[in-house]
Order: sequence, then C-alpha cells, then structure tokens
Amino acid sequence: MPISTRRALAAALLLCLGSTAAAQDLLITNGRILDGMGGVVENGTVVVRGGRIESVSAGQRQVAGLAVIDAGGKTVMPGFVEGHRHVIEGSPTTWLTERAPQQMQEFLDAGFTTVLSAIDAAPIITVRDRIASGQMAGPRLFTGTFIPVAGADPEAAPAAPGDPARTDPARLGGANKAAPAVPREALIGMIDAAKQAGYDYLKCVVNTTPGGPEIDTLKFIVEEGRKRDMPTIVHAVSVKDAAAVIDARPAMLVHTPHIGRLDQDAAALQKIAGAGIPMTSTLAVFVPHFNGAGAALFRDRLPFPWDTLSSAGQGPVNARLLWEAGITYGYGTDTQWPPRQSLADELRALGLVFSPQEIVRILTANAAAATLHGSEFGTLTPGKLADIVIVAGDPLADSSALLNVETTIKEGKVVFRK
Repeated sequence: MPISTRRALAAALLLCLGSTAAAQDLLITNGRILDGMGGVVENGTVVVRGGRIESVSAGQRQVAGLAVIDAGGKTVMPGFVEGHRHVIEGSPTTWLTERAPQQMQEFLDAGFTTVLSAIDAAPIITVRDRIASGQMAGPRLFTGTFIPVAGADPEAAPAAPGDPARTDPARLGGANKAAPAVPREALIGMIDAAKQAGYDYLKCVVNTTPGGPEIDTLKFIVEEGRKRDMPTIVHAVSVKDAAAVIDARPAMLVHTPHIGRLDQDAAALQKIAGAGIPMTSTLAVFVPHFNGAGAALFRDRLPFPWDTLSSAGQGPVNARLLWEAGITYGYGTDTQWPPRQSLADELRALGLVFSPQEIVRILTANAAAATLHGSEFGTLTPGKLADIVIVAGDPLADSSALLNVETTIKEGKVVFRK
C-alpha cells in the first residue's frame, strides 16, 4: 500500500475516535464537489481549518499539517438539514436515558448535521446542550415549543384518538364559529417560560375560525418573540390559513399547504411566495410509508388513512407553484421515522415535482435558510461551518444517491464513517 494511502487511512481512523474530540484541520481531496448552490467542481479539494471551510478549489492539493480524507471520486456536499422534525417518542425521561444517544447518531449516519425539533419536551434541550458541549454525538439541534393562538372550545367534541393529522380541522372544512381567545398575560407567561427553559423557537398551529382571534394573537406572539430573540414558526396546512398567517410576519412556515389549490388562487400564491418567508416541505406526511411487509402506514405507524390521500398530490403541486413563484423552499419531514427512512419517503414525494439538482439545494442551502441559519451552514462556502457529507453516487443524476452516505463531518470532525 502506498505511503500516501496509509497516511490517509490512518488519519481517517484517528478522526473517527471519540465523539468529544476537537475539530480537525482537514484536506478533503479527490471529490466531486457540490456546493449546495448549484455549483459543481468535478475533481476538487476542500480545506477545513478550525471547524470551518477555508477554501474550495478545483484539482487535488497537498497542504502540510492537514489530515487527509481521499473522497475516492465520490460526491462531497454540504451536510443535510432537517428543517421540521419531532424527535422524542414515548416518555421523555425514558427517551433521554435509553434512546437519545442512538437516535442522535442515526441522524449523523444519515448525513444530517442540523435538525430543527419543532415541538418536543424539555429533555430535547438537555440533549441539544450535551451535543453542543461535546458530551454526546449528534446533529446541531434547534428546539421549538408550542404557543396557542386560540383557546379550546368547551363545546367541541373530544379529539379523535391517534395522530391529529388524520382528522385535521382544515380538512373537514374548519369550525363554524369563532374560537375563544387566549388572554395576553397568559401568552406572555408561556413565552417567558419558553425563554427561561431555553427553547430557540416559538411554534404556533393556526386553524382560523370565523371572526376568530388567531391572526391577531399570532401577531402578538410574533412581536413578543422578537423581543426575546425567539422566532415564531407556524403550522398552517390549508391555502386559506397559510395566506392568512402572512399578515403576522412569522419567521418560517413549517408546512407546504396541502389543503386547497394554489393553481386556483393566484392571490394566495403571490401573497405566500412574495412575503419572503421560507417554508419547509413535509410532503411525505400524506404519502404512505411502506414497511418491510408492504403495509401502508401513516406517521403514527398505524394503517394509512386513505381519505387524506388527496394531500399527497396537492402538496407537491402547491410546492412547485410556490417554487416557481420564488419561495425559499427547504427540506422538512414532520415525522418520527428513522432519519434515513424519512429521507427516502421525502425524496419520493419531492421527486414528483423537483429535479435532482433542485432537491440537493432543498436539502442543504434552502433548508439551512429555512432554519434562519443559512449564513452559518448549508453550503460549502469559505467561512461557513464545515458540515460536509461524502456520498456514493451522483445526486444530480439520481436523488436516491443521497441515501448512500459514507462519511459525515460536522464542524470539521468526522462523526460517521461507513
């Protein structure tokens, strides 16, 4: 074996040891580089120092003092970003002690270096902080918590069991009267508690009611969140509600509207896309997930509700229309399947209306922008954090290559190597 090859293998092995090791100075060479913005370097080199990208250049280079990773002609691209996820399953305490370390590693194994947990219990903050301090291996975590925009109707029927997306009020035509308001002082108390707990985002679910308080309340939450440096992200799954929440100027829309047709509502299309508010995809929620036996399942792991299937078609159509109208559209799943399975499902849905080239951008640069941190990561750009994956195959020709992650590097440290 040539000395240079032995040196590269030894360096790679050392980089894999210890989840709390400091960031390395790296030379990633002999790779086909996708920068996340559409740029391609067929045979290039990435230099990483201090956990950040120093340079991206054509050709192979030798730089003294850097650990070498030979990509072997494979694709080198930005780390994947999951812009809408719910992480904790079951008892939060049990999850923290028994499941969290394995699950966080599963994200890294699938190529995800950043995850936005839209709503999860407080143990997600513990895990976020452990990852940030180097006590646990895992993706960079951002965390959100729920703030209501309306009170519960005391006369409403009890919620149906199972996943609430099975019987979404927006799908059933919505309420026929105004929902009760939430007192402002109660909202301030909830927002202050979220800030004190350490959450990064406020998450609101909006189903507007006739003459209801939802949009005015959302405006109040957005304003109070800004005072505390807590962006508000919004769940609005119908065209009607997605257009309505734009008036409150939230920081992000966490779903593609999949109830209602944007091709029949030009005003709503222009209002949503023209607001400059990013959106995450979550298209696969209403696309059946097939298990090993071929059974069609919903995200709650129960049989798929076929009466929701129209969203599997309407969501992608609306997504494409919003893309053409100029929205910043990023990757998100809103699922709890293992990360690689969720990626496979979302790729299947995205592939209906987006090209492989567009999907690369959706999964990297756009998803980073959707989390409001696009200036920090998401592209292979000098100065940004060195979040990098190496995949076998060509994602520009076939999106399924994105499932073939062989190496994940987070902030200049190898955190997974196949």
